Amino acid sequence: MSSFILWFLSFQIIQHSFSFSLARGGSEIDKLSLLSFKAQISHPPTKLSSWNESLHFCQWSGVTCGRQDRRVIELDLHSSQLVGSLSPSIGNLSFLSLLSLENNGFTNTIPQELGRLVRLQALLLGNNSFSGEIPANISHCSNLLKLNLEGNNLTGNLPAGLGSLSKLQVFNFRKNNLDGKIPLSFENLSSIIEIEGKMNYLQGGIPNSIGKLKTLNFFSLGSNNLSGTIPPSLYNISSLIHFSLPHNQFHGTLPPNIGLTLPNLEFLGIHDNQLSGLIPATLLNTSKFTEIYLSYNEFTGKVPTLASMPNLRVFSIQESGLGNDEDDDLSFLYTLSNSSKLEVLAIDGNNFGGVLPDIISNFSTKLKKMTFGSNQIQGSIPDGIGNLISLDTLGLERNHLTGSIPNSIGKLQNLVDLLLSENRLSGSIPSSLGNITSLMQINFHQNSLQGSIPPSLGNCTNLLLLGLSQNHLSGPIPKEVLSISSLSKRLGLSENQLSGSLPFEVGKLKHLGYMDISKNRLSGEIPASLGSCESLEHLSLDGNFFQGPISESLRSLRALQDLNLSHNNLTGQIPKFLGDFKLLQSLDLSFNDLEGEVPMHGVFENTSAVSIAGNKNLCGGILQLNLPTCRSKSTKPKSSTKLTLTVAIPCGFIGLIFIASFLFLCCLKKSLRKTKNELSCEMPFRTVAYKDLLQATNGFSSGNLVGAGSFGSVYKGVLAFDGVTVAVKVFNLLREGASKSFMRECAALLNIRHRNLVKVLFACAGVDVQGNDFKALVYEFMINGSLEEWLHPIHTLDLEVHQPKNLNLIQRLNIAIDVANALDYLHNQCKMPIVHCDLKPSNVLLDGDMTAHVGDFGLLKFLSEASCQSSSSQTSSVGLKGTVGYAAPAMASYCWR
Repeated sequence: MSSFILWFLSFQIIQHSFSFSLARGGSEIDKLSLLSFKAQISHPPTKLSSWNESLHFCQWSGVTCGRQDRRVIELDLHSSQLVGSLSPSIGNLSFLSLLSLENNGFTNTIPQELGRLVRLQALLLGNNSFSGEIPANISHCSNLLKLNLEGNNLTGNLPAGLGSLSKLQVFNFRKNNLDGKIPLSFENLSSIIEIEGKMNYLQGGIPNSIGKLKTLNFFSLGSNNLSGTIPPSLYNISSLIHFSLPHNQFHGTLPPNIGLTLPNLEFLGIHDNQLSGLIPATLLNTSKFTEIYLSYNEFTGKVPTLASMPNLRVFSIQESGLGNDEDDDLSFLYTLSNSSKLEVLAIDGNNFGGVLPDIISNFSTKLKKMTFGSNQIQGSIPDGIGNLISLDTLGLERNHLTGSIPNSIGKLQNLVDLLLSENRLSGSIPSSLGNITSLMQINFHQNSLQGSIPPSLGNCTNLLLLGLSQNHLSGPIPKEVLSISSLSKRLGLSENQLSGSLPFEVGKLKHLGYMDISKNRLSGEIPASLGSCESLEHLSLDGNFFQGPISESLRSLRALQDLNLSHNNLTGQIPKFLGDFKLLQSLDLSFNDLEGEVPMHGVFENTSAVSIAGNKNLCGGILQLNLPTCRSKSTKPKSSTKLTLTVAIPCGFIGLIFIASFLFLCCLKKSLRKTKNELSCEMPFRTVAYKDLLQATNGFSSGNLVGAGSFGSVYKGVLAFDGVTVAVKVFNLLREGASKSFMRECAALLNIRHRNLVKVLFACAGVDVQGNDFKALVYEFMINGSLEEWLHPIHTLDLEVHQPKNLNLIQRLNIAIDVANALDYLHNQCKMPIVHCDLKPSNVLLDGDMTAHVGDFGLLKFLSEASCQSSSSQTSSVGLKGTVGYAAPAMASYCWR
C-alpha cells in the first residue's frame, strides 16, 4: 500500500512538472512571436516602447494574457500608428481570440499563418494598406465571429471557403478592389447578421440562396458592378433593417408587397440603378424609416401617400422619372410636415407639376437640404421659407416659379447654396441676402429680376459663385461685390442693363476663373486693375461701350483660354502680348476701332480661333486673314518720293487758294448769322428729369455745392435711380451768355470722348418748380476735386483736421501728360479741331486714381470759327475770352471775341 502511494505521488509530481514545462514553453513562444511582430514594424511608435525585457510580455501595451496559463489571448493595437508588415509569427499565438490592428499603416499581404488561429473570434484588419488576396485558409478559423477587412487594397475573388464559417456574424470587406462573383457558399453563413461589401468590383448577380440568411439585418453591396434583378428571396428576409444596393446595374420592378415583407426596414438605398415601374404604395407605409434613397432610377407615376414617419431624416427621389406634370403631383409633401427629424428632401430632376405648396414653410427646422429643381413647379416662393433656419441648400432652379424673392430668405443664416436660376422670378434682389455670410453660391441666372445689384452682397465674403446673367438688372456694378476676394468659380452678370464703368475693385478677384459681364451698357476704359485677376480662364466683356486701348496690364492674364472683347469702342493697336498666351484658344476682338498691325504668333496663327472683323484699319497678320499689307514710311523708294513731291507742290498751291476762299466764305456766313442769340444743339446725351436732380442734390442745397463758375454752379449729388455719385452743373440763365454756354458744351461734347476729358452722363433742359427755364449737365463726379485745390489749397480756421494735399513730382508729371493728351485730342484728333479757351487748374479735375480730366467747355471755339474771327480782331486784346490774367499763349490767336 505504501509503495502504491509513493508511486502515485511521484506520478503527480512528474505530471505537474511536465505541464509547467509546456506552459512555460508556450509562454516563451508567445514572447518570441510578439518580438518578431515588433521587428516587422518600421520605426516603432511610442505605444511599443514598453515591449522590452524590463516587463513581462503580458504587461506590454496592447497585450492581454489569460489568468492561469499566461498565454496571449488578445492583441489590440488599433490606431497605434504602426507601419510595416504583419509578421507570419502572429500565427504562433495559438490562444489568440482577438487580433485588432485597425487604422494603422500595414502593407504587403495578409499572412497565411493566420489560418492556424483556431481560437480566433475577431480578426480586425480594417483601414490599412494590405494587398494581395484574402487568405483562403482563414476559413480554418472556425470560431470566427467578426471579420473586418475594409479599407485595404485587397484583390481577387471572395474565397468560397469563407462560407464554412457558420459562426460568423459580421463580415466587412468594403472599400477594396475585390472582383468576381459572390460565392454560392455564402448561403451557409447561417449566423450572419451583417454583410458590408460596398465599393468593390463584384460582378454578376446576387445568388437567390442569400434569401436563406434569416438572421441578416444589414446587407450592403453598393458601388459594385452587380447586375440582373434583385432576387425576390431578399424581399422575404423580414429581419432586414438596412438594405443598400446603390450604384449598380440592377433592373426590374419592386414587388407590390415589399412594405409588408420587410416590416422592420429603416434604411433603403437602391438609388442609381435601372429599376422601373411604380413605387409600391406599401413601401412608403413603413413608419420605421429613417432614410429612403430611390433616386436615379426609371420609375413612373406618382409618389404614393407617405405614412407618418416621425424618424425620417432623408427622403431622396431625385431624377427618377416621377410625376405627370399634374396639379396633385406634390400632394405627398403634406405628410412630410409631420417628420420632425427631416434633414434632406431631394425631389429635383423629375416631372412634378402643380403649385409649390405653402406647407414647405412648416417642414422640420432641422431641414438642411431642400432641392426641387428641374421640375414643372409653378407658383411663388412662400414668404415663410425663412422658418427653415437650418437650410444650407435651397434648390428651386429650372421651374416655372413667379413672383419675387421673399425678403425673409435673409433669415437663413446657414445657407450655403441658393439656386433659383431659370425661373420667371421678378422684383428686386433682396438686400437681406447680405445677412447670409455663409453663402458660397448664388445663382439667379435667367429670370426677370429688376433694379440694382445690392451692395450688401459684398458681406457674403465666402462666395464662390455669383450668377445674375440674363435678367433686367440696371445701375452700376457695386464695388462691394467686386471686392469679394473669395469669388473663384464664376461671376456672371451678362445680358442685363448694367451701366457705368467697371470698378477698379475688379482687381481684387485674384482667384476668379470665369467672368462674364457681356451685353450690358458698361462704358469707360477697361480698368488696368483687371490685370491682377491672374487666375482668369474665361473673360467676356463683349457687347458694351468700353473705349480706349486694350490695357497693357492684361499682359499678366496668362491663364486665359477664352477672351471676348468684341462689339465695343476699343481703339489703338492689338497688343502683341496676346500672342504670347500659350493657353488662349479663342480670341474675339471684332467690331471695335482697332488699328495697326495684327500679330502673327500664338493664337493669331489660327484663323478659326481669332475674330477681328469690323476693325477697318487693321493690316498685316497671316495671309489667311486677307488684310492689306502694312506700309512703313521708312521703306518708300526714292522714285516714289520724287513723284510725291512733283504732285504735292502744285496741289499745295491749289490747296492754299481753296483754304483762303473757304475762310472768306466762313467769315461772310458768320456775319450773316450775328442776329441769332442761340446755338442750335441736338441733345446727344440721355436726359434726366429736373425732379431727379432736385432729389439727388438735396434741393440744390449749399451743403452740396462744390464749386461756382462764370455761368453757373456745380453740386454734388447721388442719383436715386442708379446710385451713381455725380457732379451737376446748373447754368445761371439770368447771366448773359449762360444759355449759349450750355448749347456750346452740348455741341462740343456731341462727338468727342477721351479718357482725359470729363464725361457727360446726362443733360437736363426744362423748367424748375417755379416754371423758370432750367438747364444742367450731369458729369462724372471727380472725388479728388480740381487741380487748383491741390496747387493752391485754401487755409481756413475750421477746427477739423484735414489731410494736407501735396503732389509729388511723378503725380505732377502724370497730370501734365493727361492734360497734354486731352489738348492733343481736341486740337488734332477731332473731326473739327476744338480750342478750350479757358484752360486753368480749376478746370482740371482729378478722379480717384489722380487721373486728370479737362472740363468746362463753356468758352470753347471750333478751330474754323476761331481762325475766321482772328482775322478781324487780331489787334484787340480787350475781349480776350477766358479767365482774366491767364491764357495759354498757344491759344491767344484763336480766343478773341
